[in-house]
Amino acid sequence: MRKRILKLLESNSKLTPKEIALMLGLSPDQVAQEIAEMEKEKIILRYTTLINWEKVGEEEVAALIDVKVTPQRDVGFDEVAARIYQYPEVKSVFLMSGSYDLSVLVQGKSLKEVASFVAQKLATLEHVQSTVTHFILKKYKQDGVIFEEEVIERRQVVQP
Repeated sequence: MRKRILKLLESNSKLTPKEIALMLGLSPDQVAQEIAEMEKEKIILRYTTLINWEKVGEEEVAALIDVKVTPQRDVGFDEVAARIYQYPEVKSVFLMSGSYDLSVLVQGKSLKEVASFVAQKLATLEHVQSTVTHFILKKYKQDGVIFEEEVIERRQVVQP
C-alpha cells in the first residue's frame, strides 16, 4: 500500500488523501495515517512544485559540475559531499561512478555567479582535485515533466 501511495504522490503531490483513497480503494483516514507515518519516518521528505521559470522571465543559470575528490580514510566521499551540500547554491549532490566522483547541481542568477562559486568555493575545498562545469542551456524535461510540448510539422508539401 505504501509504495502505491508514494507513486501517486511522486507523480502529483497535490493529491489529497481522499483522492488517493478513491484511486486505491482505501479509506481517506487510512491514507492520511500512512502519509503522516511516512513523513515522520522521513520517507516523504518534502512536497515540491516544478516551475518553468523561463515563462515568467525569472531564469536562473544552472550547471552540473563534475568533481574529482580524494576520498578520506574511514569516511570516503561523505565528508566532502557534506561540506559541498551545505552551500545554498547547491541544489543536489550525487556520488557517481566513472571518471568523476561527485556530480553537483548548482543554481545562480548569472553565469558569472555560478563560475565564481566554482572557482572560489568549490574548487578550493580541501580534498577537491578538479572540477568540470557543464552549464545547462535548455531544459527539455525534468522530473518526468516535459517543459515544451511543441508539435513539429515534419511532413513535406507535395508539389503537383
